[in-house]
Amino acid sequence: MEPWVFYLLAAVLVIVGLAGTILPVIPGALLIFGGLFLAAWADAFLRVGWIALAIIGALGLFSFVVDFVASLLGAKRVGASPLALLGATLGGIAGIFLGIAGMILGPFIGAVVGELLARGGPAKAAKVGLGTWLGLVVAAIAKVFLAFMMIATFLIAYLF
Repeated sequence: MEPWVFYLLAAVLVIVGLAGTILPVIPGALLIFGGLFLAAWADAFLRVGWIALAIIGALGLFSFVVDFVASLLGAKRVGASPLALLGATLGGIAGIFLGIAGMILGPFIGAVVGELLARGGPAKAAKVGLGTWLGLVVAAIAKVFLAFMMIATFLIAYLF
């Protein structure tokens, strides 16, 4: 197959991966790494070698850690119950199908409903919803930053 086909597929994987840094169902960092690895493989690793790919992979792994820790700390800081965490996750997934507003409000509403089911009390549930949502937002921002660092690492290795 022609190298341009691999580069095209790599670009598609990276673009879908960038969307996945915000959308909770798509494994963004994994797709970005896969696309960048495919692009490096397309020219037999002549421009982008194993050191650059190891750095890109480490950034991808760190993205998973940041996602987990930021979400957990946001929820833990406000005393969220396990049901609130589950609700935030389910709300985020459901929100994908409701557009941008759903993606923004879904985790918050899910966390509030989960906390209401677990412990009751609307004031506590609203606080938990906000804390959980802020943790998810911080995680999304960090994942986007790390995704662009992965791409920048690839471009630096490719061009220099």
